[in-house]
Amino acid sequence: MALLTAVANWTNSSGAVGAESSDNLSSQLAAGASAETAESVGVHLLVLGGNQSASPEPPQHRANLTNQFVQPSWRIALWSLAYGVVVAVAVFGNIIVIWIILAHKRMRTVTNYFLVNLAFSDASMAAFNALVNFIYALHSEWYFGANYCRFQNFFPITAVFASIYSMTAIAVDRYMAIIDPLKPRLSATATKIVIGSIWVLAFLLAFPQCLYSKTKVLPERTLCYVQWPEGPKQHFTYHIFVIILVYCFPLLIMGITYTIVGITLWGGAIPGDTGDRYREQLKAKRKVVKMMIIVVVIFAICWLPYHIYFILTAIYQQLNRWKYIQQVYLASFWLAMSSTMYNPIIYCCLNKRFRAGFKRAFRWCPFVQVSSYDELELKTTRFHPTRQSSLYTVTRMESMTVVFDPSDADSGKSSRKKRAMPKDASSNSCSRRNSKSASTTSSFISSPYTSVDEYS
Repeated sequence: MALLTAVANWTNSSGAVGAESSDNLSSQLAAGASAETAESVGVHLLVLGGNQSASPEPPQHRANLTNQFVQPSWRIALWSLAYGVVVAVAVFGNIIVIWIILAHKRMRTVTNYFLVNLAFSDASMAAFNALVNFIYALHSEWYFGANYCRFQNFFPITAVFASIYSMTAIAVDRYMAIIDPLKPRLSATATKIVIGSIWVLAFLLAFPQCLYSKTKVLPERTLCYVQWPEGPKQHFTYHIFVIILVYCFPLLIMGITYTIVGITLWGGAIPGDTGDRYREQLKAKRKVVKMMIIVVVIFAICWLPYHIYFILTAIYQQLNRWKYIQQVYLASFWLAMSSTMYNPIIYCCLNKRFRAGFKRAFRWCPFVQVSSYDELELKTTRFHPTRQSSLYTVTRMESMTVVFDPSDADSGKSSRKKRAMPKDASSNSCSRRNSKSASTTSSFISSPYTSVDEYS
C-alpha cells in the first residue's frame, strides 16, 4: 500500500548482520567484522518500510561468510524485464488516461477528475519508485544520493494515499449520485478542493519518513534507510498505522458503499413502463460502478501479499534468514507495483469513450483504426437540463360539467358520448403521464441536472 524505502537485514546462513542503525553497523565494523560481512546487508522493506531491526552478532571470519543473495544473471534479467514492463505500461498508460480526460470536454466529469488524480499518482509511483526500489533490492546498495533517499522514503506513501483515497472519493460520489440523485453533485471547484485535501493529508502522513531518512556510507556500500528515534518498535507502530489508514479503512468504506450501490442497481426489478432514457442511464451507471469495483478489487489483491510479507517478517525476524526471502520480496513488491498498470487496461476494456481515446492515441499504429463512431464518442454533446424543482411536472386537468336533459334521451346520449370522448382522452393521457412520472421517481434515475455523459 504505502511505499517507502527502508533498509533491513537479509542475512546469510552463517549469521545476521544488522542494517537497522548506523550504530550497530559501525560497532560491528569496529569490532573487526570483515568487509564481506557487509555483503549480507540487503534491502528488505522498500515499500512501506521504515527502520530495520537486528542485533549485533559476534565478528566472524571472512572465509566463513558468503552472500546468499547474489543472483544469477538469467534471474536478474527476468526480474528486470518484469519490472520494466510494469513501469512502461503504468507510465504511458496513465499518461494517456490523463490526456483523454483533460483534452476532451465530454470527459471532464467529477468521476473522471478523480481518475486523473489516480492516474497521476500511479504513473508517478511507477516512474519514481518501482525501478529505484528494484535496483536497491537487487544490489543492496544505494546509488542515488541523500536527497533522493528522503524523496524515496517520502513520496511512495504520499502517492499510494492519493491513489486509494481518489478511489474512495469516486465510491462516495457514485453512492450519492445513485442513492440520493436529487442532491447536488460536486462542482468542479469542490472537486479540486477535495483532491487538494487528499494530497495535503498524504504529505502529512508521509512526512516522518522524510524527516528520519538517513544515508550511511560504509566500506564498499551505501545504505538508505529510516532511523526512527525510538527504534524498531516505533517504526512497526507507524507502519501498522499506515496500513490501517491507507488500506484497511478506505477498502472498508468502498466495500460498504459499493455493496449498497450494487444492491440498488442490480438487486431490484426494473419497472416495466420505463423510457429509453431511463434504461440508458441505468445501463451507464452499472458500467461505471462495475468498472470501479474491478479497479478496487485489483488494488486490494495486489497490495495484500506485500502487507502480509511486512507483518510476518517484522514479527518473525528469523524469516529474514530464509534462503528464498529475497525472491519472495521481489515477487510481492512486483505484484504491488503492478497495481499501477492495470487501471488503463480496465478503462480501455470496459468504457467505450476511454477505448475511443486510446484508439486516437495509437492511431499511428497500422493495426489501429479510428471509426467515425469513435470520433463522435469524444465530442461534446449539448445537453440542456430542465430547470425544474422536481423530476416530473404535475399537470392540471380542467373538469367539465355535463347537463343531462331527460326530455331528449337520444340527444343526451349523443351529447354524453361526444363530451365523454375528450374526457376519456384526457384521462388516458393523464394515465400515461402518471405512469412515466412514476417510473422517473425510482432511485435509479439521476437528477435532471445530470446527463448520461456523467455515467458513460
